[in-house]
Amino acid sequence: MPRFAANLSMLFTEYPVVERFDRAAAAGFEAVEFLFPYAEDLDAIRVALDRNGLEQILFNLPVGDFAAGDRGMANNPAKRDEFRDGVNRAIEIATKLGVRRINCLVGRDVPDVPHDVQWGTLKENLAQAAERMQDAGVMQLLEPLNPYDAPGYFVPTPSLGFKLVEEINHPNLFLEYDVYHAQRTEGNLVATIREKLARIGHVQIADSPGRNQPGTGEINYAYVLEALDEAGYSGWVSLEYKPSGQTETSLGWLKVWGYW
Repeated sequence: MPRFAANLSMLFTEYPVVERFDRAAAAGFEAVEFLFPYAEDLDAIRVALDRNGLEQILFNLPVGDFAAGDRGMANNPAKRDEFRDGVNRAIEIATKLGVRRINCLVGRDVPDVPHDVQWGTLKENLAQAAERMQDAGVMQLLEPLNPYDAPGYFVPTPSLGFKLVEEINHPNLFLEYDVYHAQRTEGNLVATIREKLARIGHVQIADSPGRNQPGTGEINYAYVLEALDEAGYSGWVSLEYKPSGQTETSLGWLKVWGYW
């Protein structure tokens, strides 16, 4: 049976940030994640986690100005120092919040830098991040983003993401497999899960193409989640979708489909 976590940057956004932890616990979640902790009240979040008996399972490395369209910097040779400073800051926060997975959004293509230079920079940065995270007891992840939601993103497909993980070949580097992003680009979801499970460190879900809750789009989630179980995936499955309506109402599929 999948273990479901709530992404609090997408769910319960009807409420202030710290209250989202209370709402998630009241809805039945035991684990949460969010995109970025860097501008948040970390002490208040630590208290909210403890108050609700929640595990904070993941957040992302710094990406620059997310609201302005930045999606990371790991492929940009001019931002090596900024990337490494971000890794150090993320480790500090992960230690404070008890987080054991950190995801990397790798960045958009840098037009004036050759592709092979960006690829080499990305490999070097991720290898170093994976090593630093391993020393801190944290899994390093990287995530492909589809080109419809993130035009120009440097690693837009799962196949490129797996290629990167396999070329770096660090024991602490894994792919964050977002089923929504995968469906928007390559599909072939269940076959990919079965073939590449050893390289998958975390799973996120939303239906396609609207990125709403399972049951609102084209993905047969009952089949996909059963395949995850059968393949032996034991990690969290995070709900990173845009609820159609109130968050609590959007969770009804968990009960209807027999998960909760």
